[in-house]
Amino acid sequence: MASALPSAHDRRFFGHPRGLATLFFVEMWERFSYYGMSAILLYYLYDRTSEGGLGLDKATSSALVSIYGALVFMSGVGGGWLADRVLGMRRAVQAGGALIMCGHLALAVPGGLPALLVSMLLIVAGTGLLKPNVSSLVGELYSMKDNRRDAGFSVFYMGINLGAFIAPYLVGTLGQKVDYHVGFALAAVGMAAGLLVFARGRHLGQAGAAPTNPLRDGERRRVAIRAGAGIVVLALIVGAFGIAGALTVRTLINAVTVLAVVLPVAYLAMMLRSPRTDAVERSRLLAYIPLFLGAVCYWVVNEQTSSVLAQFADKRTDLEIFGFSVPSSWFQSLNPIATLVLAPAFAWLWIKLGDRQPATPRKFALGLLLGGASFVLMAGPGLLHGVHVPASPWWLVASYFVVICGSMCLSPVGLSATTKLAPRAFLAQMMSLWFLASAAASGINAQLVQLYSEDTEIGYFAGVGASVMAAGVVLLLLAPWVQRRMSGVR
Repeated sequence: MASALPSAHDRRFFGHPRGLATLFFVEMWERFSYYGMSAILLYYLYDRTSEGGLGLDKATSSALVSIYGALVFMSGVGGGWLADRVLGMRRAVQAGGALIMCGHLALAVPGGLPALLVSMLLIVAGTGLLKPNVSSLVGELYSMKDNRRDAGFSVFYMGINLGAFIAPYLVGTLGQKVDYHVGFALAAVGMAAGLLVFARGRHLGQAGAAPTNPLRDGERRRVAIRAGAGIVVLALIVGAFGIAGALTVRTLINAVTVLAVVLPVAYLAMMLRSPRTDAVERSRLLAYIPLFLGAVCYWVVNEQTSSVLAQFADKRTDLEIFGFSVPSSWFQSLNPIATLVLAPAFAWLWIKLGDRQPATPRKFALGLLLGGASFVLMAGPGLLHGVHVPASPWWLVASYFVVICGSMCLSPVGLSATTKLAPRAFLAQMMSLWFLASAAASGINAQLVQLYSEDTEIGYFAGVGASVMAAGVVLLLLAPWVQRRMSGVR
């Protein structure tokens, strides 16, 4: 039988297994398609129909972008389960990529709001299948004792940011300067390139070829019955709303908000009440709750880059930079640029500090203070010059770099803390819970971003930013209690 792992001596991709190159470029192209579409989605929603948009109001457009993000984050839970129990990681990545490509193609032809909803459904389902499983395949390239594993994930992480960096310049320019549908078509081409790379990849061994915990014969029937019952119930609910005339975009927004908040609460309650969680693990879970809530507060700010900050870039920013008129979608590249610049600096800082570095809850608190400050900063243009004078683009540049400084204190630290505080019986589900913090934040944003407009700009940025900073202060005060509850985990 062929080994599931490539040879430990395989160093053909910058000292790493050749299969990492395949996964690097798959993820790069997938992120290219995702961030390319995200760079122009808001503008497509609210631009006038005469300019190729859908002509929705700005508040609804921002809310739709937020629920799209929430659904993408939630879909990973189902995608991971399908890979583990039914498809295997490799087939899940292939199916996910195909669905994503079809989702972009649905927007590549003028089809109005129905095409948008079909596209969202396909991309959400596809991302749920592809995103968690392509990352898991990276781990399958290395044995548990291979000291190249962490470095391999760092290389893979560069692929994510490379795709996110390039996409706004290509997709954004085509979408805003030529035609939105041409931009969406280029996003589909990007995902097609990723699928082609994956199909031609011959260096993955047997990694991810089969489910790790396949459904047994008796389980298949139960799962099929439950899935069928769920589909019937959902169809009945949708039908009832349709008959009542309540099947609207507003209903969709509100339903996703509720689901995004309820799902992580249910996850946490299930783990806390489980008999498989012992007393020490339960204490650590209680310590995790303030960290999780802090993460939600931080992502409320960070996840508004593709909605509120994108709108600010388009409608409130002077787009003449060094004598050139730039598309507003280009500002979406600031996030990956800041990440690529700051990630090595913060990694060096934590290593340099060693045992003197802040404990996890204090790093989280610092992340919240910086995240909130990035929004308070955005109240500056309106306070200094009024909300009807185009703002300097450097306000956005500064805000993006401050919020990513916060991310460096919270995001990688949160991933690490999640693995350390997880009950042994729920290791995989705990990681799903961590990603649900972003889903909950996006669900909350679906309601919050509707409050933003030029007239409310100063109060909105100052209020949201100050609230997140206040959450950071609360977490800082709770840090000693959290640290005690972590039961030895630093």
